[in-house]
Amino acid sequence: MADTAMWPLAPLQRRWRQWWQARLRPSPHCTLRQRNLYIVPTRAGLVFGLTLLLLLVASINFQLNLGYALTFLLTGSAIVSMHMAHATLRGLQLHLGPLTPVFADRPVDLTVRVDNPGRTRHGIALSLQPEETPAQAPVWFDAAAQAQTAVTLRWVAPGRGHWPLPLLRIETRFPFGLFRAWGLWRPDAQAWVYPAPERPAPPLPHGGAQARPGGPPTLGPADEHDGIRPWRRGDPLNRVVWKKVARSGELVSREAAGTARPPTLWLDWQQAGPGDAERRLSRLCAWVLAAQARQQPYGLRLPGREWAWSEAPTHRDSVLQALARW
Repeated sequence: MADTAMWPLAPLQRRWRQWWQARLRPSPHCTLRQRNLYIVPTRAGLVFGLTLLLLLVASINFQLNLGYALTFLLTGSAIVSMHMAHATLRGLQLHLGPLTPVFADRPVDLTVRVDNPGRTRHGIALSLQPEETPAQAPVWFDAAAQAQTAVTLRWVAPGRGHWPLPLLRIETRFPFGLFRAWGLWRPDAQAWVYPAPERPAPPLPHGGAQARPGGPPTLGPADEHDGIRPWRRGDPLNRVVWKKVARSGELVSREAAGTARPPTLWLDWQQAGPGDAERRLSRLCAWVLAAQARQQPYGLRLPGREWAWSEAPTHRDSVLQALARW
């Protein structure tokens, strides 16, 4: 890094690289072909080339037939290694696995599936582009013939939010390390990063619970029903509305009128205490997790917007995404 910073052309090289990488459009998958594969000699390859040049000059000056043979043999080996390095990556297909939301300061697991339609490939490295993320050690692997290989990278997002993924770089120096072949891929996906919950978890706020519209439930016989709700684990089969299941395919259960449901707990921005926005978001996130663990119906109120309680299984993620975008 120090040598690069002292090089006079480093700023120009950085600007050219940024312009070139900005031309890479996001795509759901990547197939490595001639047009998106690049190859250059490594430092060892440059030294090797200089050595071959010295051998050739010495053979010419001293008329050494064995020198000629050795020089041409090594040159042919270098040319073959260049083609082997390029062929190691050519034809591979990259696919990104599902992304799991994480909390701030936690790494996002990027699972890349590498499909190899040909023979076994050796000495392949997958890494994040260092210009967009802090430098990390690449993950080296071998791609089995006619098989899929899963490679997991870890990426720490700059903060909470909905972040596009960084560039991924796949490269190889197989077989002799004289040439480096590589390709770049920008996945067409974004990762959710929720605010970090406050630790230790604060107690849920008091006084924010409100009864559901229509007043408190009235007690009645067990066979009376006042509505339908999504099916929950543990519901008896005799409460499943099979006619609705047959029509819509959605598994729902009857709600007994005598079943008392807890009131909705509103998690309010104003109740999150003093402090900056990040501290309030952290406390609200901790409250959401605590209410979800207690199966307490809850809603969220932020300045100018609110998210009412919903029995849909995506309610938790919807609320946490709202906190991440705030």
